[in-house]
Amino acid sequence: MSIPLDDILTRLRGSAVERDARGGHAAAEKTLLREAGLLRLSIPRAFGGDELSWQEIYAVVRKVASVDSALGHVLAFHHLQVATVLIYGNPEQIARLLGHTIEHQCWWGNGMNPRDRRLVAQRNPSGLQLNGVKSFCSGTVGAHLMTLSAVVDAAQRPLLAVVSTTHPGIGIVDDWNPIGQRQTDSNSISFNQVPVAERNVLLWPEQEPTPFHTLRNCLAQLVLTNLYLGIAEGAFAEAKTYAHTQAQPWLASSAEHAVDDLFTQNRFGEMHVHIAGARALAERAAELADRAFARGPALTAAERAEVAVAVAESKVLAHRAGLFVSQELFDVTGARGTKASLGFDRFWRNVRTHTLHDPIDYKLNMLGRWSLKGDLPDPQLYA
Repeated sequence: MSIPLDDILTRLRGSAVERDARGGHAAAEKTLLREAGLLRLSIPRAFGGDELSWQEIYAVVRKVASVDSALGHVLAFHHLQVATVLIYGNPEQIARLLGHTIEHQCWWGNGMNPRDRRLVAQRNPSGLQLNGVKSFCSGTVGAHLMTLSAVVDAAQRPLLAVVSTTHPGIGIVDDWNPIGQRQTDSNSISFNQVPVAERNVLLWPEQEPTPFHTLRNCLAQLVLTNLYLGIAEGAFAEAKTYAHTQAQPWLASSAEHAVDDLFTQNRFGEMHVHIAGARALAERAAELADRAFARGPALTAAERAEVAVAVAESKVLAHRAGLFVSQELFDVTGARGTKASLGFDRFWRNVRTHTLHDPIDYKLNMLGRWSLKGDLPDPQLYA
């Protein structure tokens, strides 16, 4: 990295509260991440990238998310799109698109929302043309390239492709106004007669996805796991700093300092256990994902299922840790911790917004069916 990661974290933390309140596009901060070389982490060395393992990439995402989960989200989704090219692309596509990414320091945006089928790819004599809208396109504002899914001839399976975001037929729909994750640029994107070159089609609807193709779902779910965990770690760090520097023991406490109060210590113990458990499962899942990724097209359905189960386990625990720690933060900081200028509420708002991405009940049900009956996770869903 051309800029030390600790320096980046300090700069992001310094403006996180103000930017969270403002929302909108974090252009300067995305430029900082770009200039620091963080966009090349997942790109193979053969094309000029760093070729880090997924364990290493998710560790960076967690650290960024601990101070600014919106920027952690955008960075993680950039690497998820690079993974999409590596998983679905042929050798020519991989070399061309990732070589271009390195040469121009490109950000990637995401238009792969599988539940939104409003974007249609129409066939015409000159090729394919995109018309319609795609929602939750994280990171596309300010990006150079994006992956997307689109319906072709009402086929059940979508077409997956890459397009340049600079085409005049692509427009930003300003509809991202949540309570948290305000700077993820997860707006809808409109497409009006946007051409798709056939050489940029990664998967046609008639192609049967392989277990390796559907490993992308697992990598995407691990993005969320590590964002939740990063938020929990960030909330814990703020709570610890506040306890040492500003918190006061309750009037009935015999402790002279807040950090010596038994109830405060118990709460920190509870937060520690939640985070430690979630971190252990997240690292185990990332290790299995790395092994599966290295298998490439030889990956079997059973091997893929093992990864999906580990990812689901880690995501459930990280979900709970994020919500628990971001709430406990206030119990250990006390009434003064609600001061708006501290911005401590952003941790809960961010994790609450993101944990609604897909319902935890369905993760638990999938794990229950796996553990009770041996049912493999459905690779076509969020698993």
